[in-house]
Amino acid sequence: MIDRTGLAEFLRRRRELLQPEDVGMPRGQRRRTSGLRREEVAVLCNMSTDYYSRLERERGPHPSEQMIASIAQGLHLSLDERDHLFRLAGHQPPVRGTTSEHISPGLLRILDRLDDTPAEIVTELGETLRQTPMGVALTGETTCFTGPERSIGFRWFTDPATRELYALEEHEFLTRMFASGLRQVATVRGPGSRAAHYAELLLARSEEFRRVWEDHEIGVRPNEVKHFVHPEVGALELTCQSLLDPDQSHRLLVYTALPGSESHEKLRLLSVLAPQAVR
Repeated sequence: MIDRTGLAEFLRRRRELLQPEDVGMPRGQRRRTSGLRREEVAVLCNMSTDYYSRLERERGPHPSEQMIASIAQGLHLSLDERDHLFRLAGHQPPVRGTTSEHISPGLLRILDRLDDTPAEIVTELGETLRQTPMGVALTGETTCFTGPERSIGFRWFTDPATRELYALEEHEFLTRMFASGLRQVATVRGPGSRAAHYAELLLARSEEFRRVWEDHEIGVRPNEVKHFVHPEVGALELTCQSLLDPDQSHRLLVYTALPGSESHEKLRLLSVLAPQAVR
């Protein structure tokens, strides 16, 4: 059963504790509000201001699990806080672990400060959970996929357009890497895992995947330097740094270019395109 009073008080308190700079928003001038405004939280949670405001006023419909998950992420809640929010809303908290898509506040705080850098947070299966505007400008909006297509490794073998962003000379290596990575995750997570399901689907749909899968290759690691072929700025040589959240197997990937290089100048040009990419 929903605890409307407890839910409203918890939401108000969490909102008041957050500052705009904590969530990657500009503070602006003449700001008198203690913490975030309701309309700012609504933007972070991908919902209307009216809907969110009614929750804080102990009104409105019973929020769905999807809505609560969105609020928990928008308010940068920890896993314990997220679970508490679910219980206040009358829902059972989601299962924790590697299948969870709730991004830790620590990773989100770092991502929110990378607005001038291509970056993304991905699962162990290469499913994009969040991107910076520059990340969208570099690789396109990759959070919009559903089902198995959310995984870049799955799309690599099923959607030829996925390969257009990567230099041709790296295609063979990436084919081996995606198959090797999927095999490793499927082995660790077991026969009933999402990774194992993706492998079964690819074995049925892709002759190329069947060929490399039969090699039983393990341990093909991503190269630190990646070569992109961007439709607007052309060839890019970028270094990819990775930060792992071991509790949930989420990775923050950050792409940078050598200062003074041609790719560095192209990233500057890409920053002009970034606002258009996220509209």
